[in-house]
Amino acid sequence: MKKIALHWKIIIGMVLGVIFGFIMNSVDGGKGFVTDWIAPFGTIFINLLKLIAVPLILASLIKGISDLKDISKIKSMGLRTILIYVGTTLVAIVIGLSIVNTLKPGTGMSQDTIEKIKLKYENDAGVTDKLTKASAQHDAGPLQALVDIFPSNIFTALGEAQMLQVIFFALFVGICLLLIPEKDAKPLVKFFNSLNEVVMKMVDLIMLFAPYAVFALMANVIIAFDDTEILLKLLNYALCVVAGLALMIVFYLILIKSFTGKSPLWFLNKISPAQLLAFSTSSSAATLPVTMERVEEHIGVDKEVSGFVLPVGATVNMDGTSLYQGIAAVFIMQVIWPEGLTFTNQLVIIATALLASIGSAAVPSAGMVMLVIVLESIGFPAELLPIGLALIFAVDRPLDMCRTVVNVTGDATVSMLVAKSLDKLHEPKPKNWDDNYDKVK
Repeated sequence: MKKIALHWKIIIGMVLGVIFGFIMNSVDGGKGFVTDWIAPFGTIFINLLKLIAVPLILASLIKGISDLKDISKIKSMGLRTILIYVGTTLVAIVIGLSIVNTLKPGTGMSQDTIEKIKLKYENDAGVTDKLTKASAQHDAGPLQALVDIFPSNIFTALGEAQMLQVIFFALFVGICLLLIPEKDAKPLVKFFNSLNEVVMKMVDLIMLFAPYAVFALMANVIIAFDDTEILLKLLNYALCVVAGLALMIVFYLILIKSFTGKSPLWFLNKISPAQLLAFSTSSSAATLPVTMERVEEHIGVDKEVSGFVLPVGATVNMDGTSLYQGIAAVFIMQVIWPEGLTFTNQLVIIATALLASIGSAAVPSAGMVMLVIVLESIGFPAELLPIGLALIFAVDRPLDMCRTVVNVTGDATVSMLVAKSLDKLHEPKPKNWDDNYDKVK
């Protein structure tokens, strides 16, 4: 197995996990076996990735900012990053709305199917939870998202993995290191440099477990699909989302070829382990350590760029989620509120989905919470919201897996574009987990 590339090992684990999940679905007690004895290994893997995400952001961002030596470079990098992220998100929403308005997946759904989905999912705990979270976010003040960036206690922010607060603190520390004498800053810079190297080595070691963890994660996903009839009836909607996400990947590859001169196939080969983990975990935050490792060591983006662009992207850049919100909102209206399908409402969807993507958490199914806010912004009847979410709830998890792949790919793409514009894209120098193993034997 040592000669097999990591992404092929992960794909093998994924395929075997799917097959195993289907087998367990047809065996008495199979679901319980997977839940009790297989799924925990996937959870352990995700927990390990989350464990190192915060220290990695803190170390890489502080080191990256301090290495810039010039505060004006921070402004330049930050402005380029935000503008490109906003641009790609707008493209994603437009692609989504174009597809759903062209193919109209919601116009052919029968009333019997709507009633069946409504009865099965309208009062589901998952739907209720999404509505509750969306209501709490909607009730917050208009500047609450800005307030939430500034931590009152950094240890709380670190402990609760509040990514934007951690990013702000790291930026603040990095800038202050530039403003004090170099001899005073040097010990702290060396500490964070060493911490960054240690955490990146942790990524290498954790990834040795990735194929087995992906097996567990995929098996657990498969046993959750207990109503194939409803899944088939929502196939047109799901295909619209997948088609839009595929077009978004193509858009990224065109950007990479046009602005960096790199081969799209080369890029996909280098970033594929992060994409496969994004698909398995449905969380760009959990995948962030792997994304950073692939972008820095295998694509060649300098640490000062990846350390800023990727953590910010994992928090505010949700191209896949924004595309999904556009398609889902119009699909729901096509099914139960066709009178709301006006040009003005679709412009509002573009604006709201863009803003919602910035506030969307990098965790599984956060897109559904933002979808409620998008629907409320166009005056969608409140009494129909549970039915609307119920319509798409059955296929949300597999589509969440797909859109997380786009989110992660978008982050990696933007990091390459920013690095190229700042002349910070170099030849990659990959490291292996056992590079220094002989020294400690």
